Order: sequence, then C-alpha cells, then structure tokens
Amino acid sequence: MKFFKKMTYLSFLSLLPFMSQAADGEKVYMKGGENPMAIACMTCHGMKGEGLPAAGYPTLAGKPAAYLSKQVNDFKSGKRKHPVMDSIAPAISDEELVAVSSYIEALPVPELPVIPRATQPKDLGSQLALRGDWSRNIPECVACHGPGGVGVGTAFPKLAGQSELYIVNQMNAWKNGDRQNDQADLMGHIARSLNDEEIKAVAAYFSKIGQ
Repeated sequence: MKFFKKMTYLSFLSLLPFMSQAADGEKVYMKGGENPMAIACMTCHGMKGEGLPAAGYPTLAGKPAAYLSKQVNDFKSGKRKHPVMDSIAPAISDEELVAVSSYIEALPVPELPVIPRATQPKDLGSQLALRGDWSRNIPECVACHGPGGVGVGTAFPKLAGQSELYIVNQMNAWKNGDRQNDQADLMGHIARSLNDEEIKAVAAYFSKIGQ
C-alpha cells in the first residue's frame, strides 16, 4: 500500500511540468503574458479561439502548435505584418509562445462537413477552391489545404469556417508583399494571379463551410 501511494505521488510529480505549461498557456491566452505589451489573445481571437470574423481576426482553435508558433515568430521577424500583432509578437517570450500554442491547439473545434474532391463547383469561389485555374498555373486550394479546406499538417492551415475578411486580407498581404512566409512563394504567386473578385469569391466559399 505504501509502495502504491509512493508511486502515485511520484507519477503526480512527473505530470507537474505539463500541468504548469497548460496553466501558463491558458493564462497567456486569457490574461496576457508577463510583458504588458503581450495582451490576452482572447481579446481579438475570442474566448474559445473562435476569432472575430467581422473584424477579420482569425479562428485559431485547433490549429497545430507548430504552425501557430511559426506565425508569431514570423511576425517577430517581419515576414508577416499586422498593425496589432507587430507589437504583440515581440513581447511574447519563447516559453509563453510554446505554452499558449499548445493551449490553443487543444481547444475544441466544430465538426466540419466532408466535401469530396469530386464535388462539382457551383460558382466562381468553389471553382477556384476545388479546381483552380491551371490555364494561369493556379492550383486548386484543396490540393494543399486538404478536402474541404480542413488543413494539412503544420504547413497548410485550415481554411474551412475561417473569417472571409481574414482570408481576403491575407491574400492581399501576399499580393502586396506584406506577408512573405510561404514556401517557394507559392501563395505569393497565387495571390498575384487572382483579381479582387476572385479573392473575395474563394474567401466567401471557405468562410461558409460548416455554417
């Protein structure tokens, strides 16, 4: 019995670092970091990581921790630019970034409908999302972002259910050079190849998935 109690206590102690990290991540998300400039993530991204679609602040819940950490570090280095994140990112410590990224990844996400690759496009947005325009060397979005835009690994984020305004803003950022953190300028090429109507159409298509 004493041995069992001792082993239970030791097991509990071994979990403390992970419990501490989770608690720290929640604190950073809900209340901000130690640096006053690192304001609470929930201020713009919502209590549950659902974002503020009307303001163009993206959904974060469930995104891979490695992807989230990379984006914040890209804001720090200037590969991404945003009037709010440009001041917040440098104020987040490496330890806080690891903790809050893990916390956000663990947040629950709504179930999304399955959209097979064979689905027939019905409008401009779905045409670009599901088929692309290979006459202009524009691949279909789902080739990288997965069926229905559910996201693939840590390199290609989920687009389904994302804020329409956020998607439009990111496409324009790639187009004008304010965002330069994609591999081999893939998104830069695509954004520069699409006109404003096409960008808005494909953003609207993905934003409505799951609604």
